[in-house]
Amino acid sequence: MKFNADEIASVLQQEIEQYESQLDVREVGTVLEVGDGIARVYGLAGVKAGEMVEFPSGVNGLAFNLEENSVGVIILGDYLQIKEGDEVKALGSLLSVPVGDAVIGRVLDPLGNPLDGKGPVNSTETRVVEARAPGVAERQPVGEPLQTGIKAIDSMTPIGRGQRELIIGDRKTGKTAIAIDAILNQKGSGVKCFYVAVGQKDSSVAGVIKILEEQGAMDYTTVIVAGASSPAPLQYIAPYAGTSMAEFFMYRGEHTLAVYDDLSKQANAYRELSLLMRRPPGREAFPGDVFYCHSRLLERSSKLNDELGAGSLTSLPIIETLEGEVSAYIPTNVISITDGQIYLQPDLFFSGIRPAMNVGVSVSRVGGAAQIKAMKGVAGGLRLDLAAFRELEAFAQLGTDLDPASQRQLDRGYRMVELLKQGQYAPLPVAEQVCSIYAGVNGHFDEVDVNDVAEFEQRLLEFLRDQKPEILDAISNDGAIRDEDELIGAINEFKSLSDSYEADAEEAQDESLAAEEATEEATEEAAEEVAEE
Repeated sequence: MKFNADEIASVLQQEIEQYESQLDVREVGTVLEVGDGIARVYGLAGVKAGEMVEFPSGVNGLAFNLEENSVGVIILGDYLQIKEGDEVKALGSLLSVPVGDAVIGRVLDPLGNPLDGKGPVNSTETRVVEARAPGVAERQPVGEPLQTGIKAIDSMTPIGRGQRELIIGDRKTGKTAIAIDAILNQKGSGVKCFYVAVGQKDSSVAGVIKILEEQGAMDYTTVIVAGASSPAPLQYIAPYAGTSMAEFFMYRGEHTLAVYDDLSKQANAYRELSLLMRRPPGREAFPGDVFYCHSRLLERSSKLNDELGAGSLTSLPIIETLEGEVSAYIPTNVISITDGQIYLQPDLFFSGIRPAMNVGVSVSRVGGAAQIKAMKGVAGGLRLDLAAFRELEAFAQLGTDLDPASQRQLDRGYRMVELLKQGQYAPLPVAEQVCSIYAGVNGHFDEVDVNDVAEFEQRLLEFLRDQKPEILDAISNDGAIRDEDELIGAINEFKSLSDSYEADAEEAQDESLAAEEATEEATEEAAEEVAEE
């Protein structure tokens, strides 16, 4: 019987390959110390930065610091279950989260575990949390509006799909309210929204979820929660996890909106981890790479080119300032990464101007490219007009007599400020915004009392909706005012109806007063007769 050496060699090689594939060659280490959300592990010599590790209790961790004699691991879960001497396995994989349609409408933690009691997330696909941002050649310029439904923002600091617009201000100045309005306004637009709550009170997040459910926005929104009670590692990775979930849809050619509320808390969590890991502290005790922490997150927001499906990821990062200090370390970092900022000022907020946007400091670096033609036409000079009004208002407070032209400018400025005020959770369609601002900048509100501007605007929009829907439809469909004379005619018609309505109301009021006086006289006469008797 002859043996063929080649056959024997191939059989042996096949057996060896199969044998090796069955071997578990993962590295194993030992916990040296554990506490405050981190662990030091000895023995994982070949582990890579960002690689997942597993503890005996089932809790996972992330290789964070690669040191000479040990590995610093951040623990993604309850670190109280881990004790010194526990065995640690390197998993050989990167941290991933579930993605796809299954995450829409859910409330999740940063690892993709459900927090809403609606059962497991039935997703077959996952995406790594730390992904590469699209390169310059893979992007296209921002040129498609993402309407927030807020008049002051859509007219003066417009946001485009793929843009990163920072919302910055002191606590309790309406930052989250703007972001929630932007999410509510995406109803019916096909934009998937992701609200990432970092370091927020659980009661505040529950309030946001309640609003989203009541307004029907949870049908297209995912909420990722790493609350104030969550460990620092989960607060640190939460924005990256939310971005990965949004990126899945962006690369599928869809449009997404991510709100990070707020990145100040994420920076604080990152500082906590870094100090515990003995990384050298820099300015304000933050590690030297805290800028990279935010830039690699926000650079993932983009408008992809047509070859990649033309999907987009728009970011609204939120930063909380202390006493309006925008020149602090983290605010200046994020301002330099983003494409503009909406600065909310406390004294404007407390004086009733809401949204409390400071027009002089707020800016959109995309500008008119993120507006429809109609809005660009009516709101082009609005920012400068309001800035000039603020200067004139400060000058007028000195008690100087103003010439008639300055007085007219001042009067119109007061009316425009009233016009740009907007209630919470009441976003307006862009066509209605255009008509409202057009009426304001062209002096149609000049005869209206300042205190009646909001009511007058509301009735004007109701009139256009009920009597002249073709004007609003034309703006919505064409993105431009098709016939300016038609719009002016409609506004004038409403004003004449409004004047007759007010005259009728005054007449009715006079009649009711006369009736009341007659009744009083009759009552007095009857009382006198009774007294005489």
